[in-house]
Amino acid sequence: MSRARRQSPLALFLAVAALLAAVTLVANAQKPGACTGACYGVSHDPAVIRRAADGTLFRFSTGGNINVATAPAIQGPWTLRGNALKSGSKINLPGHGPDLWAPDVIGPLADGFYYMLYSTSVFGKQISAIGVARSRTLDAGSWEDLGSTGVESRQGAAFNAIDGNFVQDASGNWRMTFGSFWNDLFQTDMASVTKAKQPFRPTNIALDPNGTRPVEGGFVYKHRDEYFLFFSHGVCCRLDQARPKAGEEYKIKVCKSKNVNGPFVDQQGRSCTQGGGTVLLASHDNVYAPGGQGVFSDSKSGGHILYYHYADKKRGITDGDKTFGWNVLDWHNGWPAVRSA
Repeated sequence: MSRARRQSPLALFLAVAALLAAVTLVANAQKPGACTGACYGVSHDPAVIRRAADGTLFRFSTGGNINVATAPAIQGPWTLRGNALKSGSKINLPGHGPDLWAPDVIGPLADGFYYMLYSTSVFGKQISAIGVARSRTLDAGSWEDLGSTGVESRQGAAFNAIDGNFVQDASGNWRMTFGSFWNDLFQTDMASVTKAKQPFRPTNIALDPNGTRPVEGGFVYKHRDEYFLFFSHGVCCRLDQARPKAGEEYKIKVCKSKNVNGPFVDQQGRSCTQGGGTVLLASHDNVYAPGGQGVFSDSKSGGHILYYHYADKKRGITDGDKTFGWNVLDWHNGWPAVRSA
């Protein structure tokens, strides 16, 4: 019977060093890109777009009737410019101001306008609506509120009408992805960029059938000939009070489909309406609960950019502690992966 050989101290040291190097490599690969200026406390649920006229980057975020910040580059320096809708929303529902949620911005379209979706709601309630506004310049205070898109919900509905996201199908027709908890994510046809098609018959495109169904913030992004559904999964808010178990906090997941409205599946082939979703970015190092994400293609910023908010554990984990984060997306075997810039 042979005796197991004892590992030499040098071999043990090298093995441990290799393990630590591998862990560091993974952490660095997911480390957010640099951010200076107004990056902290005013970046919940960010939406990023570059102004066509002069190349200025604009970032819109939840709070203060949609906070507006600008920067010459994704790294900053970001400067807070004010609010998109100074008077709030004309939608006559709770939450119509001064704390509108979850913007999504597109444009300019053929009519010369940029369009912004926003949400009115009360935390944890289904009395919600998705509104729309337009601007020719993106500047704070320049937005004209057009009111409700017709995507609304009340207590007892199958969905919660928040977190709207514009997406075009292969024919150029507009659709809206939306939803939060309850039965999670839905998508509906739009009669125009400002109004949902009637009769209103949304399709369920993502569902976690377990627990509280913690899926929201759907964002559909086309890459080559496939559509990728990015979404946030887990506890987003009041983290200092909720104190979720490790892994139950916000994280970013992704599924994909050949069609804009699904069916979406994850990297293992699991249906996104049956709990599927490949984890793209989760808590690591001092980055806690990343989510509220979007993606845009921008050669000046390094290609495909994933942007999001997160809580920096060095600062705090309250709702006011959200920090702007971003990473470059690489693509491997048809799937996105995050890396630092």
